[in-house]
Amino acid sequence: MTRVLVAGESWVSESTHYKGFDSFTTTTYHTGVGPLRDALTAEGIEVVHMPAHEVPQHFPGSVEELSAYDVVVLSDIGANSILLHPDTWLASKRTPNRLKVLAEWVEQGGGLAMAGGYLSFQGIEAKAAFRGTPVEAVLPAVISPYDDRVEAPEGVEPKVVDPDDPIVAGLETTWPALLGYNRFGLRDGARLIAAVGEDPLLAVREVGRGRTLAWASDVGPHWCPDEFTAWPGYRTLFGRAVRWLAREL
Repeated sequence: MTRVLVAGESWVSESTHYKGFDSFTTTTYHTGVGPLRDALTAEGIEVVHMPAHEVPQHFPGSVEELSAYDVVVLSDIGANSILLHPDTWLASKRTPNRLKVLAEWVEQGGGLAMAGGYLSFQGIEAKAAFRGTPVEAVLPAVISPYDDRVEAPEGVEPKVVDPDDPIVAGLETTWPALLGYNRFGLRDGARLIAAVGEDPLLAVREVGRGRTLAWASDVGPHWCPDEFTAWPGYRTLFGRAVRWLAREL
């Protein structure tokens, strides 16, 4: 069975409530992995979710550890969370550069995907910070040095550029609208499969013995609304994407 590690897709929110003289704070925990997890599971793919707060401590630190998975999906998780282990951040100990390890794993045959979001690619206020990293070097994407979000509250309709690609073959050419994405360029050797306007939406690349994929929008709300995740093509699209990365397609 194909085994996928999805890193990210969770967050903690803190709110301060002011009521006259008094105030108090509350915190809530959220995950956005549900639509992708459910779609992949329905396709017979095993999904392991590593929430964002667990990534600094538990993200694999060697090629051998990563080899427990066929595919790794980075979704709405910044480069610092992967790069900075608590042993380095809190105790000044030397630890592996996990961005380099991830790139090495790809070169040796792993499948890596990055999905869009506020902390993907370069992200909001450029805080995702993947530009110039070993991960960018293996992706199909040339990442902007700046805040790369494109907000489209009016909706933008994806268009299939390469209808014969096995990831999208047979899907309808009109997909539900998306509400935003990260804008990136295409690296030499990348293959564009779908676009939004003049910008890439879905691109893939062969890297050494491995494969990589960039999906510019979210895998769930808010940029990827319920209409998209409920579309029957959603399950097919991401199921095939994972199988392509795992060299099963």
